[in-house]
Parts: sequence; C-alpha cells; structure tokens
Amino acid sequence: MSGTSLDGLDIALCHFFKLGGPGWKYEIVAAECFEYSPEWKQKLNEAHLQDGLNLMALHTQYGFYIAERINMFVKSNQLIPDLISTHGHTVFHQPEKKISFQLGNGGAIYSTTGIPVVCGFRSVDICLGGQGAPLVPVGDAILFKEYDYCLNLGGIANISYDKDGKRIAYDICGCNLLLNSIANEIGLDYDDGGRLAGLGNADQSLLKTLNTWGYYKSSPPKSLDKETMLSELLPVLKSYNLSSEDKLATITEHISEQVSKSIEMKTGSVLITGGGAFNDALVNKIRKKTSLDVIIPSSGLIKFKEALVFAFLGLLRANNEINTLASVTGASRDSMGGALYGKF
Repeated sequence: MSGTSLDGLDIALCHFFKLGGPGWKYEIVAAECFEYSPEWKQKLNEAHLQDGLNLMALHTQYGFYIAERINMFVKSNQLIPDLISTHGHTVFHQPEKKISFQLGNGGAIYSTTGIPVVCGFRSVDICLGGQGAPLVPVGDAILFKEYDYCLNLGGIANISYDKDGKRIAYDICGCNLLLNSIANEIGLDYDDGGRLAGLGNADQSLLKTLNTWGYYKSSPPKSLDKETMLSELLPVLKSYNLSSEDKLATITEHISEQVSKSIEMKTGSVLITGGGAFNDALVNKIRKKTSLDVIIPSSGLIKFKEALVFAFLGLLRANNEINTLASVTGASRDSMGGALYGKF
C-alpha cells in the first residue's frame, strides 16, 4: 500500500482465518514501512506530469521497486506468502472520466517474486459507473464490524459505517495532505503530534472559506483526488497571511468539523486509524466534537490497517468473491475488482 502522503511503501504479511458463515478473523504477522528516498518521492509526486510513454515506463519501474521490497521483506521475515495484493500508488483518480490509475505493474511484481499478484482494484467499479473508491469499507464491514464507524485519517480523511442495512462510505475532506503541505513550507515532513497546530489559533475567515468548499455540497457516494483538492485549496491557504501555526490550527479545526458532520449517531464507537491517529491535536478536536467513544488501536493497526484490508480484498478476488460494494461507490452493482497475475 502506498498512500497519498508519500510516507513510504507499507508491506504487511497477513494471515486470514475463515470462520463459520461469512465471518473472518485476521492476524498481522509482520509489517514494515519502506520509506521512500527523496528521488522516489519526487518521481511519485510528479508522476501526473509525465507524458504517456514516460508514465508507462515509471509504471513498470515502480512495479519492480515494489517487487524488490517484497523480496527483501519476505527474506528478512523468513515467510512465504500465498498471494500478493497491491494497491499501488494513485496517480490519477477521475471517476467522472472513467479514469483511475495506480502505478505498479502487476506483471513486473509477479515476474520478480514468483508469487501470484492481484492489482488494479478500482477499474471494474469505475466502468460500472462507480467512484472506484473507497474500497476499504468491505474490510471494515467484515473485519471490524464491532465498531459503529471506521474513520481513516490519511492523506484524505474517509469514513465507513452501516446505515439501513447497507454499507456507506466516502471521502470526507483533505487531511494529512493539507497539514503536510503547510509543514513542508517550514522544512518539516509533518507536524509531529500536531504540536505546532496546538500552538496556533484558528482563523475564522479561513475556516469559513474552507468549510464552504464546493465538494461538501455533494452527497455520497463521492471521492476526492489529490490533484483537484490541492489545486483548489492550496491557493486559498497561501492567500492568507497567517503563521504556519495558525494555518495548521485552522486546518485541524476544519478537518474535525467535517468529520463531526459525518458522524450521525449520538452513541457508539468510532475506530480511528491512519497517520492522523498520531496527531493528538486533531484527535482531541474530534473527541470534543462527538459523543461517541473514540478508539485509538495499537500503532501497528493504525499504520497498517489499509495494507491489511487490501490484502483481504485480494484474497476475496482470488477466491472469486465480491470485494467492491455498489452502496459505497455508486456503481450499478456490486463487483469483484482486481486483475490476477499467476495462479492462486
């Protein structure tokens, strides 16, 4: 799994146990994040600017990169997986144009590792008229059904929950992508623990502008792409003559307000994962704005839940089972997404 925050390549070896009926249990046997070099960060960050030929070359190059890290991971842990399930790294996500492209050639991964590979999870759903996102809610519904809400605070914040017997999920707002963009301006990769945000004060004018962004007027199913969000919101952030601390405080307030609007229940629990779960300033703001029990799990699950769920989606695909829900994406029907390289 590689997220929009460009933290690194998350690799998790997961063991799934089939229970009676539709139930599953899981175990994360081993997990590691391979931090990107400055060169790879630049390549991934600028991938959307490449022409078609160079983008396809990068697609294969990144597939070999993934495969080499998997081989290193497997060797160091003395483990042999049955299946590789890879999301890759999103370059374009424009479902209205029937486009969603993730770097990481599955053929390159399979040829290098010799292990069957599932990749390209979004294509089928998008061709069925869906958003192709979010995909994690299938895993939420099956593996984390004890929680009323599953909230992921990644580069983009998204939420998943059951309503009227159906799974509902959507991207809420920008999250670490916005916060990190301000931290980057002062030479930091991110605002560790939300410390700088805690030193600032939310600017009400900027907050109002952020809260009235057009995306919030549309109803689910809906999803955000990095390019659109940053192109529309970064100029707004730069137009305000505020300190970095005040901008971070304002964005934190904005995220917490949008998250609280997405939580309809007055009682229950919300599981928070993703890098934002380590942001104390943001989590505390969310706690104050909801009456639900806010659950912060182990650091391993915070970091690797998305990798775990994509492993599960790959397993469902390899078993020829539904792994994409129309109630979440808005597609014409549920589907089984992912291309399989090799024999499972």
